[in-house]
Amino acid sequence: MNTTKISIHATIAADIKKVWEYYAQPEHIKKWNFATDDWQCPSASNDMRVGGKYSARMEAKDGSFGFDFEAVYDEIISGERFTYTMPDGRKVTVNFKSNSNQTEMIIEFDAENENPIELQRDGWQAILNNFKNYTENN
Repeated sequence: MNTTKISIHATIAADIKKVWEYYAQPEHIKKWNFATDDWQCPSASNDMRVGGKYSARMEAKDGSFGFDFEAVYDEIISGERFTYTMPDGRKVTVNFKSNSNQTEMIIEFDAENENPIELQRDGWQAILNNFKNYTENN
């Protein structure tokens, strides 16, 4: 499969332990895993081990649209990096890098063929920005 890789990143004003925890724990995922305020993530589960499954329900608050985002973990280096594969075979790598009291996050993912690259990048970046805001303010 010859796919385009898309990369997004954010610098979060929090230590790496907190960033990892807030990114991985379902009670936190439900509070940041959406791109805009008219969306929500009412449920999430995360079996964070190689072969474990990640699942999050993402939907418009008005009920007009929703989908389940699922993946299976391929590699986990706690506090540093993890990779997972989505059901359609696309791969995602999430890197965490400590820089004093800040954490740099870089996410690289395989593009899908349904939507323009810019739309995919902007959507994933909006979710990462929402994560950044949630983590820094809680």
